[in-house]
Amino acid sequence: MQYTQFGRSGLVVSRMTFGAMTFGHLDYNGFQSNVGPKLAREMVARALAAGVNVFDTADMYSAGQSETILGQALGRRRRDVVLSTKVYFRTGEAVLHAGLSRRHIIDACESSLRRLGTDFIDLYLLHNFDPLTPLEETARALEDLQRQGKIRYAGHSNLAAWQSQKLLGIQERLGFAPLVGMQVYYSLLGRDIERALIPHARDAGLGIMVWGPLAGGFLTGKYTRQQPDGDGGRRATFDFPPIDRERGHDVVDALTDIAAAHGVSPAQVALAWTLANPAISTVLIGASKVSQLESNLAAASLSLEAGELEALSSLTRGPPSYPEFMHWGADPVTRRALDEGFKPSHGEPPP
Repeated sequence: MQYTQFGRSGLVVSRMTFGAMTFGHLDYNGFQSNVGPKLAREMVARALAAGVNVFDTADMYSAGQSETILGQALGRRRRDVVLSTKVYFRTGEAVLHAGLSRRHIIDACESSLRRLGTDFIDLYLLHNFDPLTPLEETARALEDLQRQGKIRYAGHSNLAAWQSQKLLGIQERLGFAPLVGMQVYYSLLGRDIERALIPHARDAGLGIMVWGPLAGGFLTGKYTRQQPDGDGGRRATFDFPPIDRERGHDVVDALTDIAAAHGVSPAQVALAWTLANPAISTVLIGASKVSQLESNLAAASLSLEAGELEALSSLTRGPPSYPEFMHWGADPVTRRALDEGFKPSHGEPPP
């Protein structure tokens, strides 16, 4: 396993993160979680043995079951890892139990701590944007939790670049600890973050944790033109995230060819493509059985050749977007003058 710093923070993370969304037993709008405590312990132990040190969940996964099962599965190893969870989505019937208000963030954090069986959360992520709550209120809640030692770092998931930058600006103005990273969707079939979020993350020094690198299972190769439901796979009942299926089939064909050359699976090639992006800190992998986890973990050691990476990228690279296609770089005369620098005419040093 390889490791890197999460953005400009001092947090050292494995290039792969274990995602516990499948922990618990619940059917949520078509997504079915089906991993009980025994299987969870086995998978967590396997991930730890492979060198994974980041474990991610959310308070809304399986109505809180995921946090409880993950905390129990980590046990004494909890302090050896980066534990990440999220807040925003509804956790109860009362109107107050959702969003990013100070009231809900603090209450949700304390509930997550109890379920996880820990006294602090390493990385606390805003799970979505709340249009009803002022960002300053959200920022103050995060700051208070950090000062109390209940969370170590804060980040966000699924925010737009302008929303992320606005929150960072508020934190800077008020002297609060800044966000350290983001958890965002990115795959060969979903490259939207390349337009604004990746440039924003680089400029702000934010780490990037990727969710959905297999596009909801589509890039495993089980969903074909002949068998579009994948023989009852996840997308048969939970067709998410949205993709262009026709383009997706072309990508899977290319993944299959490259996989055959390396003696690996199409999913491993898709994961390796994501990991090869230098802007990406860590990639979430989830599983509902040990064999899936083993296969995904193996992608950490797969290196694709430059030509293979480009062959895959070219299949889904979008057209230049505005205003980026108007950004031509520095004026060439000015750039040339700066590159040439000062050259004294008589070989004498400048005054």
